[in-house]
Amino acid sequence: MLAGHEQPWREWHAALAGPRLHHGWILAGRRGVGKAAFAMQAARELVAEPGVAQPHGDHADIIVLTHLPKDDKEEAKRADGKPFELKRNITVDQVRAMQQRLTTRPTLGSRRVVLIDPADDLERSAANALLKSLEEPPAGTFFLLVAHRLGRLLPTIRSRCRVLPFPRIEDGEIDAILRREAPQTEEAVRAAAIAAANGSPGAALEFVELDLGEIHRLMGEIADHGDPDFARRGRLAEAMGARPDRQRQLAAVDLARAVVAGRMESTPRGAIPALSDTHAELVRLAAQAPTYNFDAGLLVMEIGTLLASIARPRAAADG
Repeated sequence: MLAGHEQPWREWHAALAGPRLHHGWILAGRRGVGKAAFAMQAARELVAEPGVAQPHGDHADIIVLTHLPKDDKEEAKRADGKPFELKRNITVDQVRAMQQRLTTRPTLGSRRVVLIDPADDLERSAANALLKSLEEPPAGTFFLLVAHRLGRLLPTIRSRCRVLPFPRIEDGEIDAILRREAPQTEEAVRAAAIAAANGSPGAALEFVELDLGEIHRLMGEIADHGDPDFARRGRLAEAMGARPDRQRQLAAVDLARAVVAGRMESTPRGAIPALSDTHAELVRLAAQAPTYNFDAGLLVMEIGTLLASIARPRAAADG
């Protein structure tokens, strides 16, 4: 069992033991806390039936909707086992193909699971199409929607599902995970990863794997001291790289949010509104980044400008 999953499993197993299991579930929490792994294990429990052998790999009665390769070229890379780029969204065509499969009976038993990861990356038309299935689910069909940002889901989808929350993971647990999964990580880098992760083991591991230490340090400098001559923002852009991939861009936005959130407790009350406004803008940026085709350089500059905006109020309040 992954760290922090004790309570979600208790709630899930209590629901399984009840007289009628709700057909739609939203697994909500920070990216990187293990919701997808939980969803797959829960799905396998749900479709398994006594006396029926279950496959160890892909399961005919578990339909997974997630990001596909960006195009045929990226699909070929996947087929060759090479790194490949993903589409930005889960498309309406994927939802419609899933709905077509729901017109048939489950293959191995009486239940079927549709697992969408992450549901907050559904295209608007895909979300509207999914709503029809949630409103009138076929008999024996259950939906598990993994959501990193619950607020991005349509209210009508949220209203038809039961939310299963996943808590942030304690720093000590994340430290143990980093020591086990990335044992060569220097202590200072590990400490920075834990601070930046804000309760997400996946974010901490990503910090280490993507070598975000220098980016984190520069973001902290900009937030604390400002950047009147744009020099720090220039160094931040250099640290990001000339052509950062989508994963690195999204990680940078999340890292900036963590930098701002980490300053909340130590900030004088008078500077809190500026921090809150900046955090809200970074939340907006995080919601747009997976969908919009941002220029990487402009995205870094916007992040730097938002961080610089909190330096002056903090200094004024301290004085």
